[in-house]
This record gives sequence, structure tokens and C-alpha cells, in this order.
Amino acid sequence: MTTPRVAVIYSSPAEHDAMAQAGALLARFGVPYDEACLSPHRSPRALAAWMAELEGRGIEVVIAGSAGSAALAGIIAAHVACPVIGVPLSAGTQDGHDALLGLTQLPSGVPVAAVGIDNALNGAVLAVQVLAAGDPALRQAIWQFKDDFENAARL
Repeated sequence: MTTPRVAVIYSSPAEHDAMAQAGALLARFGVPYDEACLSPHRSPRALAAWMAELEGRGIEVVIAGSAGSAALAGIIAAHVACPVIGVPLSAGTQDGHDALLGLTQLPSGVPVAAVGIDNALNGAVLAVQVLAAGDPALRQAIWQFKDDFENAARL
């Protein structure tokens, strides 16, 4: 079995379908990943244990999706050294705008890269680009992805 390089995490089973786009794109690039559903509010000890194990498991990037205050990504970013990409998920009365603002207004020193609301696909593209900085084969795959994307837009 290949060691995961990316962790995809979300706060609630209801968020699985929205975050599945990230796993599908990572698989397309051949990037091994693991997936977890852990709420920072309902299972804080389990989340703490999960975060403590990330580096030892070889995780290089985390993609964290959550709705509401989007606390999950910020909590993870405060506890790990690897890049964290936040995916604001739509829910409630503000349809994800609260989550987007929550991700972009974290305190200095706790950065989270934020993608668009419900756009786990872009979260995965960004994760692959981060990994590609030190992986020539993945960098070539990203260039091919961009070429394919541009060519599809011309049709």
C-alpha cells in the first residue's frame, strides 16, 4: 500500500459528497490520500490524536472542508506544519459565505489557503500543485491537466 501524501478531512458525514471531488481528483493524479470525518466540536480528542499523527504518516498537505465557522481548517493549521487548504461548504442561512469568511480571517501566523464555496476540486488541484513543487512527474501532470482544461474550453 502506498503512503498517503494528502489528508482529506471534513466535519460531518453530510459533507462527504461535497468533499468526494477532492479524492476523485487526487486519484486521477495518482496521489495517495486518506480521508477522515472528525468534528472539532463533537470529537475533539479524536481530532487531536489524528493531527498528532499526520507528520509521522507522511502527510504533506491537508484539505479540510467544513461549513459554518469553518473551524476545522483553522484548528488543524494551528497544530500542524504542513499546508492546510480550506474548503468552505455551504450550509445554513449564509450558504457557505460564513465559512469562506472564517477561513480568510484567521489570525496572523495561522494561514489557511481558501478555495471557493463547495469547490473541493480546486482544493485538490492546489494540493497537487503544492506537491508538484518538489515532484517533476507531478509537475508535468499538472501542466497536462492545464492543457487539457484549456483545450476543453475551446470546444
